[in-house]
Amino acid sequence: MSELDVRSRIADEVPGLLRYARTIAPDGHQAEDLVQDTLLRALQRAESFHGDASLASWLHKILHNLAIDRFRRDREDATEDVEREVEQRWRDESYTVDAATVVERAETREELEDALLRLPVIYRTVVVLHDAEGMTVAEIAAVQGVGLPAAKQRLRRGRMMLVDALAQGRARRDALSGVPLRCWDARSKVSDYLDDGLPASDRVLVERHLEACPTCPPLYAGLVGTRAALGALRDADTVVPRSMADRIKELLAYE
Repeated sequence: MSELDVRSRIADEVPGLLRYARTIAPDGHQAEDLVQDTLLRALQRAESFHGDASLASWLHKILHNLAIDRFRRDREDATEDVEREVEQRWRDESYTVDAATVVERAETREELEDALLRLPVIYRTVVVLHDAEGMTVAEIAAVQGVGLPAAKQRLRRGRMMLVDALAQGRARRDALSGVPLRCWDARSKVSDYLDDGLPASDRVLVERHLEACPTCPPLYAGLVGTRAALGALRDADTVVPRSMADRIKELLAYE
């Protein structure tokens, strides 16, 4: 693809790039600089884009790599402790949340963004790319340079962490009896269930568990609600700041 072809299509991708940059960069100005540098790098390398991936995926990969280099010293790495904590919490069959509280907070942009910022960056970015930007897990794996299983695990854990961050406290209940699947077995499948990625037999078991379990349905409802709220960002946050728009216009006009 020629630089002219990329130049003619690139402006449409700016809102999504800016949303993604804001989940990585320390502040808005650095996010805007990161997007501008991404566009410049893309124009310089336009001939290397052959359409094997979507233009959006290609641009996000450039941005991601620039961010890794730029914020290497400051970026937050998910520690084993953080990963172990969320797994242990969701394995605990007495753990649940108030779904109404979670969804209400997710629908409040300030609280949703605050909760996202509490996620380690490798999980936050995957959740944003998948649930807010609509990328597939395979595309995210390519963007972030990881395998498909790792990307799926990051999405699962990131969604769990986001619900936890939005929730307050934890409710407890008696041990389950007569409910299909243990809670962790069901909870470990709900992310794939949400994306219609389970075999029919597993879907039935998860659905039966959700019908009978007193603690898992609010967690599932929290996942559904937060994913929907993230998806709404794509439609609600399409305005590029005037100052940045002027900079991009000048960049695209330059020959």
